[in-house]
Amino acid sequence: MATKAKSAFVCNDCGADYNKWQGQCTECHAWNTLSEIRLGSPTRGGKTLRSGFAGAVDSAVKTLADIALDEVPRISTGTGELDLVLGGGLVPGSCVLLGGEPGAGKSTVLLQTLCKLAENHSALYVTGEESPQQIAMRANRLGLPTNKLEVMAETSVETVCAIAEQKRPKILVVDSIQVMHMEEVASAPGSVSQVRESAAMLVRFAKQSGTVLILVGHVTKDGSLAGPKVLEHMIDCSLMLEGSSDNHFRTLRSHKNRFGAVNELGVFAMTDKGLREVPNPSAIFLQRAEEISSGSVVMIIWEGTRPLLVELQALVDDSHLGNPRRVTVGLDQNRLSMLLAVLHRHGGISVGDQDVFVNVVGGVKVLETSADLALILAVISSFRDKTLPQDLVVFGEVGLAGEIRPVANGQERLREAAKHGFTRAIVPAGNVPKQPIKGMTVIGVRKVTEALEAASC
Repeated sequence: MATKAKSAFVCNDCGADYNKWQGQCTECHAWNTLSEIRLGSPTRGGKTLRSGFAGAVDSAVKTLADIALDEVPRISTGTGELDLVLGGGLVPGSCVLLGGEPGAGKSTVLLQTLCKLAENHSALYVTGEESPQQIAMRANRLGLPTNKLEVMAETSVETVCAIAEQKRPKILVVDSIQVMHMEEVASAPGSVSQVRESAAMLVRFAKQSGTVLILVGHVTKDGSLAGPKVLEHMIDCSLMLEGSSDNHFRTLRSHKNRFGAVNELGVFAMTDKGLREVPNPSAIFLQRAEEISSGSVVMIIWEGTRPLLVELQALVDDSHLGNPRRVTVGLDQNRLSMLLAVLHRHGGISVGDQDVFVNVVGGVKVLETSADLALILAVISSFRDKTLPQDLVVFGEVGLAGEIRPVANGQERLREAAKHGFTRAIVPAGNVPKQPIKGMTVIGVRKVTEALEAASC
């Protein structure tokens, strides 16, 4: 008697799975998003293979001391910013997922990188959305070497793995995972089951063969990577290429990295010859006007393993609405409301009847709390129409009691500011360096009121 194939029902939006079909997903509360997938163990020659995402299962139990600690040599991509985000380069046998909005430059940066790597390493570019002619036309337009990179147009995962088994490339790029499909999975390409099973087979091949696998992923309307949540657990590194169509700068951020630091930021400029790395992004984000207006201040944030100087602008204006607006670009809107309450309670300044707009210049997204003090000073500068000194930099976390808390890597931030010609800094008292920094006056503050006095607000 034939064994009935097991199946499960998976939500296409959030990836939650159920034993039977139901109209609404109880996790994300979406309707009619459950699709059926077939479960089963991979077989070869009638025998069931015990293997997982990390390759074949090794039943031998070892202690940590028995495991060899030979460092795996990384493969440099030839681009300093990309190597920085990856943690030093590509690791053999790893899986990298690259996502981004349409037109951000995902295929461009991969084509540039693969053409450089193909000079010294075997590389295979699998395209499922574009034809090989389109890839060749883009490479010629960008002036890239085309005599070494191998290209294949295919959407079948079984065929891709079979060709890769013959070619044995060092780097394998699949563009994109949403168009790949497996014959055994009874669903359309791009569905949760197809994406999950296709990625699992590709990752399994990469782990077993030591091939660097780079997957291109689509994004949803809210800007997050599309596909099931299990896809984020299978991969080793998740990169997101961000940038708007009206800005020629692109930022590459690492959201997950098993071989390096998380939240690293790489900056690229889109030109007619492709993406060009920006080794000193602070110089770009600090392109200020000759005449500095009120509400502008330079802050020092920490991105991954390096400091970054960006300009913060605030605009405070009379509100004609019953509920004044609080608008932020690049910052958390809830944190702005909290800091305005702290400013009222502990600074004696109320902007409850004012519209407050805050913008981080250059499209940078600030995720840490070191921007609190700079935000407060920018708001006060705009509210009182007083210009802050042009050579002033600010950083520090503000607590609900009005205290200024120190942040990590304070001395490295100050040294970076000194390199760019800043001579004054308002920082938490706990971040004042023991050894003075040449050419810079550092003012340590403990309360919001002290910071307002130091900035002459």
